[in-house]
Amino acid sequence: MKDILEKIRKEAMERMESAENLDRLNEIRVAYLGKKGELTQVLKSMKDVAKEDRPKVGQMVNDTRAVIEERLEDIRQQIAAKQREAQLAAETIDVTLPAKKMRVGHRHPNTIAQEEVERVFVGMGYEVVEGPEVELDYYNFEALNIPANHPAKDEQDTFYITKDILLRTQTSPVQVRVMEKQKPPIRIIAPGRVFRADEVDATHSPSFHQIEGLVIDKNITLADLKGTLAEFAKEMFGPETKVKFRPHHFPFTEPSAEMDITCFKCGGKGCRMCKGEGWIEILGCGMVHPKVLKMSGIDPEVYSGFAFGIGLERIALLKYEIDDMRLLYENDVRFLNQF
Repeated sequence: MKDILEKIRKEAMERMESAENLDRLNEIRVAYLGKKGELTQVLKSMKDVAKEDRPKVGQMVNDTRAVIEERLEDIRQQIAAKQREAQLAAETIDVTLPAKKMRVGHRHPNTIAQEEVERVFVGMGYEVVEGPEVELDYYNFEALNIPANHPAKDEQDTFYITKDILLRTQTSPVQVRVMEKQKPPIRIIAPGRVFRADEVDATHSPSFHQIEGLVIDKNITLADLKGTLAEFAKEMFGPETKVKFRPHHFPFTEPSAEMDITCFKCGGKGCRMCKGEGWIEILGCGMVHPKVLKMSGIDPEVYSGFAFGIGLERIALLKYEIDDMRLLYENDVRFLNQF
């Protein structure tokens, strides 16, 4: 048995000395120390050794294992050191080279404008809610007092998926969904992306963003609407900003109006920004139509409310004096870096 163990030790040493890499060294370890290795086989043959000789033979096997394991670790460290040296030589870093500048992104102008609008209305006690972009025709038109074949549908020509499913043209459907599920009082704003079949130009896009607001409670009047939007205008465009309401028509509000603000660039004197008029159209608004309240399950004899809609891109274009809406979507870093 002693001769067998000495032969195993000698062969293992010779093979370890010739190992060129860690993978080869691991193969040698398995061949001699593994579950089916040479030394393991010797241990399995202990049943053939005389009982009184087994302790001595077992000690010899353990000594041989210890010698092989010690030499394996020495050679493993030598090979690992050589590999590290080779790696360092191949991956030399020139510390005199200029460092690479980290390019950190930032918020898009639309996002900045939306967060400012949300900040103003949340400060007034409004809740921010969202709804689906793929919407039912009922919520997008019928529940907003725009029945089939209504002329207002032509103004909001959109993308239909089926006869009854479309890409929403406004975020007003969110208002209807909230009115159906929530009892007054209601104070919400609904930001989101909307879609219309518009040609792309400096002021139009088939995909853009709106922020619409809704207030429903007892004894809500047009004075509440005007006061709210006047405060919003001052917060967004400066404390000296004045507002002007012009009669308009929206099927889902009555009475309805377009709201203008004094030009924040010239203070109402007339300039390029306001095209010499001193006023800039900013949003549409009105008192919620009684039919809309009734269709949403709210008694118009008890409750009243107002609604408004703001084009988010319009806010961004005005605040940052951008003259072409397409710049917001072209992903030109030279443009976006200005914000």
